[in-house]
Amino acid sequence: MNIIWKKRVSLGIRYLLLTAVGLIMIYPMIWMVGASFKASNNEIFSSIGFIPAHPTFEAYRKGWKSTETVFATYMLNTYKFVIPKVIGTVLSATITAYGFSRFQYRGKGLLFGILLSTLLLPQVVLNVPQFLMFNKFGWLDTYLSLVVPSFFAGDTYFVYMLIQFMRSIPRELEEAAEIDGCNTWQRLWLIMTPMVKPSMVSCALFQFMWASNDFMGPLIYINTVRKYPAALGLRLIMDSESGFEWNKVLALSVIVILPSVAVFLSAQNQFIDGVAAGGLKG
Repeated sequence: MNIIWKKRVSLGIRYLLLTAVGLIMIYPMIWMVGASFKASNNEIFSSIGFIPAHPTFEAYRKGWKSTETVFATYMLNTYKFVIPKVIGTVLSATITAYGFSRFQYRGKGLLFGILLSTLLLPQVVLNVPQFLMFNKFGWLDTYLSLVVPSFFAGDTYFVYMLIQFMRSIPRELEEAAEIDGCNTWQRLWLIMTPMVKPSMVSCALFQFMWASNDFMGPLIYINTVRKYPAALGLRLIMDSESGFEWNKVLALSVIVILPSVAVFLSAQNQFIDGVAAGGLKG
């Protein structure tokens, strides 16, 4: 009985610690949601409490129409390039990872080394050459500059993630499919893709959240205000001369993150499986 009691106490302490840490981590988001219903900056910054004295939706109403373009346009613009970017990332990363993990060819080690070396390059180093290249292509002020690189496995992290997962899959499964007459593409589609589905979902979720929150990319390549995504549209309501109405900023921030939260919650099981499998088998 003493051993059982000690285990229960230990388990209870662990859950209490996890709950406390979880509340500390999530409290900024709770505060943001609560502050979005407050009436003024004074009320927002008067305390760290998140419960408004007199809840109001005025910040959402004013924020939605606070610029020349309705904020819905910025939201729509965001997913005009985010969704193709996610699709391109998953397709190109899966195909590239399959090539590195399953085939032997001359120069493979060198190419893999170059692939890994790009993980060490900060994005700021690539901004100038990419800008000059896209300008020559005539892609400035279009979403092509944001989408097309994803169709050529431009996001090395996802390629590496899928390579590590594919290496853990037994080759015997593909060999059996090859004996049954499957070609390379059929083996990739019928054998490998179902096996790496959790990691592919993880890639899609990461890319969806990162692309939705991307600020520098659209700022560099998009010039027309009506083409701005939500990240830049949110910046337009911040007037440094008259001062920020933080309730509007926070209200629109809540709206911006809701799709990412919804997508994550809808695919969280696959996401957790993919991350766990990549960490254990990689």
